[in-house]
Amino acid sequence: MNADQILTEIREANLSYLMLAQSLIRADREQALFRLGLNEETASMIALLTPAQMMKIAAGNTLLCKFRMDDELVWGLLTNHGKSAANDTTSRLHAAILMAGRHQEAA
Repeated sequence: MNADQILTEIREANLSYLMLAQSLIRADREQALFRLGLNEETASMIALLTPAQMMKIAAGNTLLCKFRMDDELVWGLLTNHGKSAANDTTSRLHAAILMAGRHQEAA
């Protein structure tokens, strides 16, 4: 993949993210804040963006979203390294609880 392809992918991801975020915020603000890891101010700004503004913001070369699971414990739980499929649900629940707690700490 060359640099132009990477930039195109970033722009497409940005637009998809903004559209998803705006849709979630308008449908269920509290769930959107939790699932996207946004604060109230950012959610308010995204909710008010026009399609033209979203296109302009998405056209940048910086990825707008980021991974919130930035530690080994959460990634280990999500990928189930060394665990059976029977523990999959429990591991994902544990990861969700950890991430929810971190969301509350950040808020």
